[in-house]
Amino acid sequence: MHILLTRPLEDSIEMISKFKSLGHQISHIPLLNIEPVEYNQNDFNDFKAIIFTSANAIKFLDIKNLDKNILCFCVGSATEKKARSVGFQKVVAADGNVTNLKELIVQNFNSSYGKILYVSGEILSSDLDLQLIKIGYNLKRLINYKTYHNEKFDEKFVEQLKLNMPELVYVYSQNSAISFLNFIKNYQSESLWMNTNLMCISEKTSSILNEIKWKKIFLFNPGEEEFLLYKI
Repeated sequence: MHILLTRPLEDSIEMISKFKSLGHQISHIPLLNIEPVEYNQNDFNDFKAIIFTSANAIKFLDIKNLDKNILCFCVGSATEKKARSVGFQKVVAADGNVTNLKELIVQNFNSSYGKILYVSGEILSSDLDLQLIKIGYNLKRLINYKTYHNEKFDEKFVEQLKLNMPELVYVYSQNSAISFLNFIKNYQSESLWMNTNLMCISEKTSSILNEIKWKKIFLFNPGEEEFLLYKI
């Protein structure tokens, strides 16, 4: 099967290796560029819990003065894996859904326990911070990276892709979906995706790409990518 992956290369290497070992053909097109931004260093000792809704938030966070035993809430398995890899000991993860993450926080951390640090990128797919503040949590959001749409693609790669369209493509965010739609339109390939299955992380993500005709659209949580192969 020909599979198109769209996350930055660093986030795709493990999956590329896994899918290739299963005998699949892999193409890779990074739709987004992710860059760190400067932020004011907080006294992390003031916080009793920390929230991550992406692995990039962990990647670009200076954690040397952060207690690794702090209660750490992660949106899904990929973020959880990244958190544990840098030394966090008390990690609680949802199944890739921000709504479930909110419920997980409410169940495991009473608002009276203290302040929460929410580390994220500039653009959020859900106003988790505002939702928690609204129900009484003392929360501070720290932005430590920005995401930019990739507008430059290898022309040879694009022509080869048009000649050998993927049967499966994974899209991981609304921002990625916007970038992917721009890519499709810029290269006038709207009519070429009718035999491609679109895998999206949420309905909001898939809705952005609904104007393109796909074979089928599936929703998934990070970590389920290999399982989805058997549904095609």
